[in-house]
Amino acid sequence: QVFLVESGGGLVQAGGSLRLSCAASGRGLGWYFMGWFRQAPGKEREFVARINRSGGSTYYADSARGRFTISRDNTKNTGYLQMNNLKPEDTAVYYCAADQGDYGLVYTGARYDYWGQGTQVTVSS
Repeated sequence: QVFLVESGGGLVQAGGSLRLSCAASGRGLGWYFMGWFRQAPGKEREFVARINRSGGSTYYADSARGRFTISRDNTKNTGYLQMNNLKPEDTAVYYCAADQGDYGLVYTGARYDYWGQGTQVTVSS
């Protein structure tokens, strides 16, 4: 079992950057694929990015590609989401999640085994 805790959210102006972290405890993070999702008020949770166990392969939603970078440091049991050129429409609660990788890298669904509690990101115009 693994426990996930996100941090790094906050208020930022449009065009700014934030780096979210996802700290894992319990079983080593290296056993799992990781994903980032977000949920804006009144909207469904949506896929943002996914990374394989080693960190060597990544996959992004169209809305994130080119602006966001997912990464991980398994020695620190931590995953990251670097977000640049933020837009007001990026405002949401951001969640990290971990799964065994049964669905491969190119997977945008939410069938993850473990979820964090979320961190709020607010982008002002």
